[in-house]
Amino acid sequence: MNLAARELILQLKQAKLAQPFAKLGLIKKTEQQGFTLRVWLPEAITVSFCAAADELDIEGELILVDAAGLFEVELPNVTEPFLYQLTAEYQGGVHEFIDPYQFHDIAFSGLATLHEAPQNVYQTLGAQLKTVCVDGVEVSGVRFIVYAPNASSVSLISAYNHWDGQRHPMQRSWCGHWVLFVPGLSAGCAYKFELKDNKGNRLPHKADPVGFQAELFPSHSSIVVDHDSYQWNDQAWQASQAGDKRFAPISIYEVHLGSWKRVVENGVERMLTYRELAVDLLPYLVEMGYTHLEVLPISEFPFDGSWGYQPVGLFAATSRFGDADDLKYFIDQCHQANIGVIVDWVPAHFPADSHGLACFDGTPLYEYEDPRRGWHPDWNSYIYDFGRDNVRQFLVASALIWLDKFHVDGLRVDAVASMLYWDYSREEGEWVPNVDGGNHNYEAISLLKWFNEEVYRQYPHAMTIAEESTAFSGVSKPTFEGGLGFGFKWNMGWMHDTLSYIEQDPMYRKFHHHEMTFAMAYHYNEHFVLPISHDEVVHGKKSMLGKMPGDEWQGAANLRAYMGYMYAHPGKKLNFMGTEIAQSREWNHDQSLDWDLLAFDKHQAQQKLICDLNHFYKNNRAMYESDYQQQGFEWLDHSDGENSIVSFVRHNLNKTEHVICISNFTPVPREYYRLAVDIAGQYEVVINTDSEYYWGSNYAMGDVMGVFESESHPWQGKGHSIVINLPPLSTVYLKRKGA
Repeated sequence: MNLAARELILQLKQAKLAQPFAKLGLIKKTEQQGFTLRVWLPEAITVSFCAAADELDIEGELILVDAAGLFEVELPNVTEPFLYQLTAEYQGGVHEFIDPYQFHDIAFSGLATLHEAPQNVYQTLGAQLKTVCVDGVEVSGVRFIVYAPNASSVSLISAYNHWDGQRHPMQRSWCGHWVLFVPGLSAGCAYKFELKDNKGNRLPHKADPVGFQAELFPSHSSIVVDHDSYQWNDQAWQASQAGDKRFAPISIYEVHLGSWKRVVENGVERMLTYRELAVDLLPYLVEMGYTHLEVLPISEFPFDGSWGYQPVGLFAATSRFGDADDLKYFIDQCHQANIGVIVDWVPAHFPADSHGLACFDGTPLYEYEDPRRGWHPDWNSYIYDFGRDNVRQFLVASALIWLDKFHVDGLRVDAVASMLYWDYSREEGEWVPNVDGGNHNYEAISLLKWFNEEVYRQYPHAMTIAEESTAFSGVSKPTFEGGLGFGFKWNMGWMHDTLSYIEQDPMYRKFHHHEMTFAMAYHYNEHFVLPISHDEVVHGKKSMLGKMPGDEWQGAANLRAYMGYMYAHPGKKLNFMGTEIAQSREWNHDQSLDWDLLAFDKHQAQQKLICDLNHFYKNNRAMYESDYQQQGFEWLDHSDGENSIVSFVRHNLNKTEHVICISNFTPVPREYYRLAVDIAGQYEVVINTDSEYYWGSNYAMGDVMGVFESESHPWQGKGHSIVINLPPLSTVYLKRKGA
């Protein structure tokens, strides 16, 4: 055995062969005619081959060159490559298969165009089902490509090869990708990659960064998925989604799928599946009048306690609730019921789990190398290197796959502020300034702009929403106007101010009155969503009901008044699950919401109110159509802090519809309270959070039918006014009859 042969066997035994197509399969002889057929099959006893095409009469036995599993045969009379099949005898039986190392072209297909468009990442990398025709024979299998430019070798491992890194070495490409097409594999196959760093040291087995599904703990293996097998039935929904979402009603129900509702089987509580959620959650959304469902991250994540905000598989829907087709079915059913679906997307950071992206090929391939930039102290996670082309392509592609393959209607981007600033949650000396000496991360800003441009260019019906907690300018302005390009931005300031206010004892609210009115001073700077999110009902912050001061009745009344105010305030709406039933305890991701509370009138009444607010909101254009136009909102009185009352009018775009909204945030009824109105007529109460229907006091407002005749009494700059008795701790909506 010559030196070259010994070197090859050593590389194969140590799983260090980086160019298997040059050493395995049909090797063209250079100094004489014919080919050498060489195969690597550890533990095989005998190996034979034959041409796969019936018309080709080529067959024979291979000779064992090395006991480790190297076989070969000389074919001096063969002048052209041909498709061949192998039959290998093992101790436990015989295995017939088509050798992977004869498919150079299909293994490399698509790489040359990989960087032309971000979606090419998930259309090319990962595990792609492929069928090719060679010598008139159709061959189906899976083509694997993984990016690991600094690895010295990469092997595909799966149950197919006993998770043995020796058996299927992958081929290194000219651009740092490793490729292999394996005939006979199909959807459902679990796999990982075994990599060795540039010094030849074996790394922890890695899941596919572009894997489309994954097994849960302990294996975390990636799974081959056929994304084209599902037949969608949401064409009518898709066609209906054209139009500017700023002028549409958007009331979002934010849900953690694992704890919305659980079922008990054999004495053990378990989560609902995607298909069970289509049966239980979807009708609830419709009944309650929500327009959209937003789910906490469902990109695959290893740790339940992260709620999905520490994802490892940005291209894979979590298997906790079913497979990819099960999720598609759920979203399809939502669309057929006219419910849009928004998913939380986490491009800011990723966890340090060994099977994930961290130090993927032995180097910081996805993360910033300098820990002052690449490590997040708050979340103990790595920060993506937003300046690298491979990372930028990877992240934008991971966003697009949700819109493409899963038909989601929007992406809510988590932790945007942490991406925008180098000094986010860092002290002096713990961060590195940008090239201009400032704290803005220009690379992340550029990435977010590109992400938004790609989403709206390819999926104009979709929406992007930023969770951004600072005063960074232009988050929801188009990129061509210098903004980041998001469609909407969470108004964290409104949320914190108003919750701070409502938690005050009503006796002291007059000293905090500005907290309920300040948001309108900057409201038109962005396209805001008003969020009451999951973060506000955990970690000792109490449930929404638990935040409310006063006795049992006052606590519930405060919450109802606050919710009425929220639905009236300009901006789209988002409420986390449990708020609508006035859950008493904080949210716990390990258990179901307390649905048994609905046996009590107080909680049932809160649910009725949210249902009615949602339906009223959707059915009255004045409540949503001009959220971001100044003619859509008009203060009646924002300065009545002494009485803790705010009042305003909502108008639709052409000011043909009007809703008067007034909130009394004290337990003291305000009798004979005068409200200005533009037009003479009768004004009727259309929502009253103090109604007995909502477990309120049903305080008499001055007219038994809830209808008030205007007077020609000028008030607050208007020629007419009405007088009503304002119930305690309430929000009331009025509309002119006949309008």
